[in-house]
Amino acid sequence: MMRVTKPDATALRKHSGYENWRPAIIGVTVLALVGVDSLVLPCLMGGLVLPTGAVEDGQSPEDAAQLVLTGMPGGLPIQRRVAVDEVQTRRRKVISHLVVTAPLAAEEAQCLVYRDARADMGVLRTSQAVSRLTEPARARALLGLQALAINAMVYNRNGAIEHLESAPAA
Repeated sequence: MMRVTKPDATALRKHSGYENWRPAIIGVTVLALVGVDSLVLPCLMGGLVLPTGAVEDGQSPEDAAQLVLTGMPGGLPIQRRVAVDEVQTRRRKVISHLVVTAPLAAEEAQCLVYRDARADMGVLRTSQAVSRLTEPARARALLGLQALAINAMVYNRNGAIEHLESAPAA
């Protein structure tokens, strides 16, 4: 007869990896389009950033995006989610949903307020905006813009595109 024993918890901790010691961080990034060739970007402490925020428990990424950029009557016109970016850090997973808005008029873009009051909002041509972003933000913005252009939903895990599918019909 074979005897089954439970593994020692201390031994498991010594040999297990550092993954997921803490709950995952889930966030949302908004690409606010202005017309066909511009983006709304906050300038925070001298640098351009993509508008981001947290997704709380029980909240959809689209609902969380409404809290990232405010000021429009009726809320931000979210078009769809274009990418999910997942990165495993040493102790936890970071998941970021990338959503795009329907194209805004220049007057609507002027009304937008970022969740961090220290930021100055600006509208820049897409090529100019992308070139001024940091490398990780640039990669995320380009991934989202490309997914929007080909009407796809992209799943990016640890810097590699894991899955690409057609966007659901609206």
